[in-house]
Amino acid sequence: MSEPSEPSYDIDVQLSETDGNAFAIIGRVKKAIQKEAGADAARRFSEQAMLSESYDDLLQFCMRTVNVT
Repeated sequence: MSEPSEPSYDIDVQLSETDGNAFAIIGRVKKAIQKEAGADAARRFSEQAMLSESYDDLLQFCMRTVNVT
């Protein structure tokens, strides 16, 4: 997967002890970005996240985009 076009956000998102399903992770991060940075930023994150080639790529992208805890 190429480097994300989305900038990193100083937003904390807890992914530990939550549903590990890829769609649940995208939804959780998207919701946090929407709350802090707006709907356009959340949409761009979601579109880029859906291009992840694997679960590992998705997790790495999330960790580059927000502060995963």
